[in-house]
Amino acid sequence: MQRQIRKVGIGLVFAFMAVFLQLNYVQIFAAEEIASNNANVRSLLREYSIRRGDIITLDGTRIATSEPTGERLKYRRTYPGGDLYGHITGYYSLRYGTSRIESAYNDQLLGDTGVISMQDIQDQFLGSGEEGDDVRLTIHSRLQEAARAALGDNRGAVVAMDPQSGEVRALWSNPSYDPSPLASHNGKEAEQYWESLDPASPTGPLVSRATSLGYAPGSTVKVITTAAALETKYEPGSVFEDPFELELPQTDETLTNFTKTACAGGQIDLRTALEVSCDTTFAIIGMEIPTETRQMAEAMGFNKPIPFDIGTEVSIFPEVGEDAKPFQAYVAIGQGDVIATPLQMALVAATVANGGEVPRPQLVREVIDPSGGIVDRIQPETLGTAMSSETAREVTDMMAAVVQGDSGTGQSAQIPGVTVAGKTGTAQTVQGENPHAWFIAFAPAEDPQLAVAVIVESGGSVGSEATGGVVAAPIAKQLLEADRQIRGW
Repeated sequence: MQRQIRKVGIGLVFAFMAVFLQLNYVQIFAAEEIASNNANVRSLLREYSIRRGDIITLDGTRIATSEPTGERLKYRRTYPGGDLYGHITGYYSLRYGTSRIESAYNDQLLGDTGVISMQDIQDQFLGSGEEGDDVRLTIHSRLQEAARAALGDNRGAVVAMDPQSGEVRALWSNPSYDPSPLASHNGKEAEQYWESLDPASPTGPLVSRATSLGYAPGSTVKVITTAAALETKYEPGSVFEDPFELELPQTDETLTNFTKTACAGGQIDLRTALEVSCDTTFAIIGMEIPTETRQMAEAMGFNKPIPFDIGTEVSIFPEVGEDAKPFQAYVAIGQGDVIATPLQMALVAATVANGGEVPRPQLVREVIDPSGGIVDRIQPETLGTAMSSETAREVTDMMAAVVQGDSGTGQSAQIPGVTVAGKTGTAQTVQGENPHAWFIAFAPAEDPQLAVAVIVESGGSVGSEATGGVVAAPIAKQLLEADRQIRGW
């Protein structure tokens, strides 16, 4: 009998220990995971009882807000701007969680930053209900609308930023999506809309072409190659041979210009080579200074994540060894394995416009509590120095010739009374596909106010006849004109 009692006692001890360990695991180690699980109804009810803060443009347009439902989940997220800001705000969804600004600033929007404000104290004493903080962006609604209108039905992206502060004024990607259906409290409705967006596609509407999709940048990379050349052993007046076709070392292949002709005939200087976008000239430079060209690209943000509020795809500028000279040539003209996002190429233009200093791209200006007080103001930062101010001035003059010069490939971006500095790009893609059309620019060249990058996938409506100067440059021009009208520069 005693042996049986002892067995029962030992069994009870082990049972109590198991319960004790489980309670401790739940209360200490798994508490945060359980609380954050979407299946935890109590957590959801609490979160949806908070009036989530608004997301506001620089000029005061509310593009994400919360409206009362009168139901168990007290608030529902709405997006008055629809697809215009989908890739900026992201979504706040019961079924699919959060993305973009809704994700990056989730704590602030829920008022859960750990900072006690006078509004928090008022809520506690007066029982006025919890409210999150508002997030004010750097995006200007009128410029964002101008970006959408300028790109039209073309698939592609437009990025515009202040080159001094790095504040992004427009960030448009087409196709886009409306986050409101994803915020529905009706799970079936949210799921149907989600599936309509082809979520498994790497190029579907959920993907921002401005920040999360990389392309061959084509001749826009020649700005990087030019800066590297001027920082090493070349000058704007340096002269190069101008062959009809360039024989590539280590191979029987040749590299020809886009026009299938020599660029100038006989010889060509660096300034003219950029103005007319001469492939053979930059291929020669690329084979002469491959390491310096890659280092210049990396100084401008390639080969590492760009620190940005909503994250970006990494742009790639490959390291090519001396045993692959032809690839050094192609990399220097933006082909080969070079991949860049429109945000990255806007940063290249902004760096030149900013005297060689690389501004950190910025999408949020400040966080504001419900009483109107500034909780946090984001200060402009620099990511380093890519080139000397003298080199930046020389590259600016050469980019201005691309637009203003008699033989410039970017003449479609000309604005009367304003000196526009720019660079065209026509990037070959998969064999049989039409080329992508690029243009990067800033203006005024003497006192830059806005830097812009535009890509039109597969040449848009122009198709195989597309070039950056014909298709993308007029879009950039519209953005510059719109910003000039808005800010009066």
